[in-house]
Amino acid sequence: HLLRSQNVTEPELALPVSTLQSQEGQPVKRKKGPAPKMLGNEVCSVCGDKASGFHYNVLSCEGCKGFFRRSVIKGAQYTCKNHGRCEMDMYMRRKCQQCRLRKCREAGMLEQCVLSEEQIRLKKMKKQHDEESAHASTVVSPSPVPDVTPLAPEQQEMIEKLVAMQKQCNKRSFIDRPKVTPWPQSQDPLNREVRQQRFAHFTELAIMSVQEIVDFAKQLPGFLELTREDQIALLKTSTIEIMLLETSRRYNPAIESITFLKDFSYNKEDFAKAGLQFEFINPIFEFSKGMNDLHLDEAEYALLIAINIFSADRPNVQDHDLVERLQQPYVDALHSYIRIKRPNDHLMFPRMLMKLVSLRTLSSVHSEQVFALRLQDKKLPPLLSEIWDVHE
Repeated sequence: HLLRSQNVTEPELALPVSTLQSQEGQPVKRKKGPAPKMLGNEVCSVCGDKASGFHYNVLSCEGCKGFFRRSVIKGAQYTCKNHGRCEMDMYMRRKCQQCRLRKCREAGMLEQCVLSEEQIRLKKMKKQHDEESAHASTVVSPSPVPDVTPLAPEQQEMIEKLVAMQKQCNKRSFIDRPKVTPWPQSQDPLNREVRQQRFAHFTELAIMSVQEIVDFAKQLPGFLELTREDQIALLKTSTIEIMLLETSRRYNPAIESITFLKDFSYNKEDFAKAGLQFEFINPIFEFSKGMNDLHLDEAEYALLIAINIFSADRPNVQDHDLVERLQQPYVDALHSYIRIKRPNDHLMFPRMLMKLVSLRTLSSVHSEQVFALRLQDKKLPPLLSEIWDVHE
């Protein structure tokens, strides 16, 4: 596995999970504090799938976590064809959304828990910036030229290094481009071999992207200061979000397509032909269009990726304080860089940080997509199964 070959190994989880149900079989409200460590065989309290941890106060899988988050954020109202009497399991969870949401609430999921610590922190930063901008707009200045502090020498050096690292990682992928399974020329929708070839094409591109991300992370100043367990925890949960960030920077609004490795361009229909669902495809393209509208440069993308990697609220991260300390220089550098590049746009910094919040929701949608691929009997390569915690 790539994580182990890159000097990153899976942590041993030795401590048992505390009792999760009362004698009557009812879920017990978990006490405050860090979630107990898991043995790896716990099941989701909602649908019975493999649980990935405590989400919104309940032991649940990634799919139900994402479903509950999206339902709360959208204020969704569902209808059950069976008058709310569906028994919830891994099959029925995709058939009846009303009963799934009801079961989430009965299991103990709390709407007020939907905002993570990281999201709350980012929202506070945005609010603080909005207030500062509002205050600044009321102050009459005799000079129209904003007072901009230049980048500190160490910030300039760090940004240049990040951009160079990214280019080097991208260059290695471009060299490996000929190894990718060709996109089939046949348009026959019923040809199973053609569908498998398209799926292989996309998964091989995904593998190259994961390899880029791991290489980039290992070169980030501070990353190797973390324990191997925390390195794995950060990589496993940030990888899909960084892949989506990288996808967005390759979006071409003129042809509404995404281009990989310079000349592999795909529209929504191409993604669908590879086996992905439009419930996942459409949000990817909407996010990519929104990012494209910000017109970010290489430095801003590189800093956003570094900030995303060092997110202390990821599941199974042990040393939260160290991760936050490692993240702060990248946040400060991005703030300073934006103030210099866009001196009149006081909202760009909080706008960019809020894109990281949007990525959390997209990540949940991705978990649903991975489950759907398993229902289609499309098996992911070992590396993707490991990084996305897919258990057959």
